[in-house]
Amino acid sequence: MSEDQNDTGARRRPLLQAPAIQALFLFFIGLVAANVVDVLAQRAGLSPFSPLQTSLLHGVIAALLARLRRMAAWWWFILLVFPAAALGVGRLQLPPWLFLAVFLFMLVLFWSTFRSQVPFYPSGLPAWNAVAELLPQGRPVRFMDIGSGLGGAVLNLSRRRPESEFTGIEIAPLPWLVSRARAALAGNHCRFVRGDYLLLDFADYDVVFAYLSPAAMVALWQKARAEMRPGSLLLSYEFHIPGAPPDVVVQPEGGGPVLHGWRM
Repeated sequence: MSEDQNDTGARRRPLLQAPAIQALFLFFIGLVAANVVDVLAQRAGLSPFSPLQTSLLHGVIAALLARLRRMAAWWWFILLVFPAAALGVGRLQLPPWLFLAVFLFMLVLFWSTFRSQVPFYPSGLPAWNAVAELLPQGRPVRFMDIGSGLGGAVLNLSRRRPESEFTGIEIAPLPWLVSRARAALAGNHCRFVRGDYLLLDFADYDVVFAYLSPAAMVALWQKARAEMRPGSLLLSYEFHIPGAPPDVVVQPEGGGPVLHGWRM
């Protein structure tokens, strides 16, 4: 199978394989199982479970199922504590509109994180300084920040290199709007587009910078190898690519995660 075919498969990953969807199924299986255990216990002459006992059992079952599915450790923790946490929040008798407001805010902030497995990761000045040191000198550069968030990296680097072209792409609506507003208020000529970076052609850029998540690194590498031109540079903050030793490793001044670089 070619790299292009592998990349296409990564783009079209079935929705039901998304960890968030799997966790949702395990959550409901745990709920049913906890209630079945409660019924069986009562038939054996034991007292009915309290809501807290049912919630704790629900969480334990769901977390064990996630462990058997070999899901990431944070899913075990979420499934373990969520039933009891939901019970506690329910007892606070908060107004229903508050839950809707929180849901809508999280939706526009994280958008398709459940599918892409790339949460909101802000980088920061130490990372931007390290990236700036690796940008080609003496000529204009076409730079793309994939998953640009609130736009900090693109805005900062474009101020340092006004002769170059800096673009950020972000799929979540709220961070994209914030980055557009920041650029307009600052009078900065960098660009922010809303969309999925998997639909970009990496051949259009000299440097591609990513701060994604471990789950996205293999697909990113396949796309970079298939599309990036010789002499271009792929940068990843914090997360390395399995089986692909980096050509450049930079520890940003001031601490923080490592910046990895691969020359195409």
